Amino acid sequence: MSVNDTVERQIAYGNKKAGKTYGFDKSHDPSRLAQMWFQESREGLILFVVFYTQACRWSRCLGCNLPSKVSREHVPFKFLMQQVDNLFADPRVQKHCHAIGKVIVSNNGSVLDEDTFSSTALMYLIAKLNLHVPNLSLLCMESRPEYVDTAELEFLARALAEGATPTGLEIAIGFEAFDDHIRNDIFDKGLTLKAFESLAEKLAAYNFALKCYFMQKPVPGIGDDEAVQDICRAIDYLNRISNDLGTQINMHLNPTYVATGTALEGAFKSGDYQPPRLEDVARAALAARHKNLSLFIGLSDEGLALPGGSFLRPGNQWMIEPLEKFNRTQDFDILETVGNAAK
Repeated sequence: MSVNDTVERQIAYGNKKAGKTYGFDKSHDPSRLAQMWFQESREGLILFVVFYTQACRWSRCLGCNLPSKVSREHVPFKFLMQQVDNLFADPRVQKHCHAIGKVIVSNNGSVLDEDTFSSTALMYLIAKLNLHVPNLSLLCMESRPEYVDTAELEFLARALAEGATPTGLEIAIGFEAFDDHIRNDIFDKGLTLKAFESLAEKLAAYNFALKCYFMQKPVPGIGDDEAVQDICRAIDYLNRISNDLGTQINMHLNPTYVATGTALEGAFKSGDYQPPRLEDVARAALAARHKNLSLFIGLSDEGLALPGGSFLRPGNQWMIEPLEKFNRTQDFDILETVGNAAK
């Protein structure tokens, strides 16, 4: 059995284990990116790029249907290189190339999994970034911890150092929930605190940064206040890790939406689950005030939410602008205003 066949079987197993019913995007042109958008944060303009590759081989996380945006089958490196070319041919990227301070590279899985994301294409991307994004200060790559290889990171860091501006390296992982039972027994993330701390130590040794994706209220059966407390505990934990290791850590806090083809869909339709309120997300994020980490609040459901299953609701649209301002400024007074909205 080939490696590609093995990965495809792992994807199918993960989907079956999680009871997922979504399909994959078979009609997608493999020379085109899956998605691309811009964000604004205190780090400046961020370019977020999602490559169309073979899907995450774990694929069993309870509320995740991001693999539906990519392929079940292997996507050869030549197509990924064409995606890189098309990225830099995009008029929006050409217009903002001198303003981009950070690039986040994703494939809705693990960019550092060589079997799903070609190493050749990854190096081609870095060469293009060095050529066309002269003010890039940070490159972030999403991955599960088991694919983070120190030798590869050293090589990537040396390549990034050849650009016009010294460029740091950040690894982003999905943490999702702090509570062990919620994270691993219910959500099925497959991430232990021991594995996370080992990764943090590995990155700290090379002064690489760490980004952690969390989902507020990620599973059915958890109340709004309990969800807030889980994020508060996560913030305290990350703050301790950052202080102990001297590692730069960013929490990316995503309000959970009801993704089609996942277990959350059934719970939502039966009335057993509602996405978190944005004012509760702001309350949770307030715990990061005076902590040694930065925080970014995700405000997109990526077009993957069921009708009515988004955290974006009639009546809370006004909160988007101040929360986006918080992302740019880290002004926690803004969070107080939003968090007190329901009182």
